Amino acid sequence: MAEEIPVTQARAVFAELVNRVVYGGERIVMTRHGKPLVALVSAADLERLQAQEDTAQQAPATIIRLGTATYHGVESHPAEPRRIGIAAEHRPSGKPDKPAP
Repeated sequence: MAEEIPVTQARAVFAELVNRVVYGGERIVMTRHGKPLVALVSAADLERLQAQEDTAQQAPATIIRLGTATYHGVESHPAEPRRIGIAAEHRPSGKPDKPAP
C-alpha cells in the first residue's frame, strides 16, 4: 500500500521521498485536501505500468483476429449470427431399426 502525504508536506521532504521510492521501493501518493493528486513511483514501476497499458490496448484487436472464423468459405465476425446446419434423422420411439437389405 502506498503512503499518502499532503503536497505541502511533500515539498519540504521531497528529496527524502525520492530516496524512499528509489532505494526503498516505496510508492508515495501526494494528496491535496485529502484526495490523491499524484504519485511517486520508481522508473521500473512506471515501465511495468506502461507495458500493461500497451498490452491492454492491443488485446481487443487480438481477440477479434482470433475470433474471426471461416465457415464454408464465408468469413464471419463473432458478433454476427451464424447458421450452422445440423444433420439429424427422426426415428420413432419404440420401433427398432430395420436392417438394410
